[in-house]
Amino acid sequence: MFYVFNTNGPMYAGSYERLSQIAAVRGVARPAALRSNTTDVGERAAGHLATDTAPPHTQRQSAQLRSAYGQDAPKERRPLELVADVMTRGALTVRPHMSVEAAWSLLSTHQVAQAPVLNERDRVVGLLLRADMAPPSLARSPSPAMAQRRVAELMLTPVPAVAQDTSLRRLAHVLMDTGLPGLPVTDAEGVLLGFVSRTDILRAVAADPPLDMWG
Repeated sequence: MFYVFNTNGPMYAGSYERLSQIAAVRGVARPAALRSNTTDVGERAAGHLATDTAPPHTQRQSAQLRSAYGQDAPKERRPLELVADVMTRGALTVRPHMSVEAAWSLLSTHQVAQAPVLNERDRVVGLLLRADMAPPSLARSPSPAMAQRRVAELMLTPVPAVAQDTSLRRLAHVLMDTGLPGLPVTDAEGVLLGFVSRTDILRAVAADPPLDMWG
């Protein structure tokens, strides 16, 4: 099952085949002036943020967030078939009203490349990519003008999302079709359950038990 959410709430719930017919998904638009040829490393997400500025995290908290990324191997030795088998639970999130400067600092601190955007009701309304917060030049941080803008101006919305009981094969098709680095994992109302990225899938391919995408 796939979903599409925007700032007004759910737009779509249904199969992969029908999802590909949604115009907002076929042409997931990133701000043209913000496109970058750079590639961020570590397409991951962890933690939660509910304020306009990044709260201080202790070293222990940061370690706990980082440990959410692929370091907890599945306990059952069986083929990995579903999003739930490889997803990161407890994803780093940002708010639409956050400044780009605060969001950049948060994502950089935790070495993640993207984060779901949650509204005041803790529902997914968009996806923020770190690559969209820096200009097309190989800048390592947002320009002063960009830093003062809000996440709502840069986030991808509408944004596709995926249910945790969806097959990884279907997810892989959507990631290829949209060019997105990953998708929020939600329920039908947009409540965030986690995040699943291309890196999560690649890690699963290399892991034991093997990833069974063609079984």
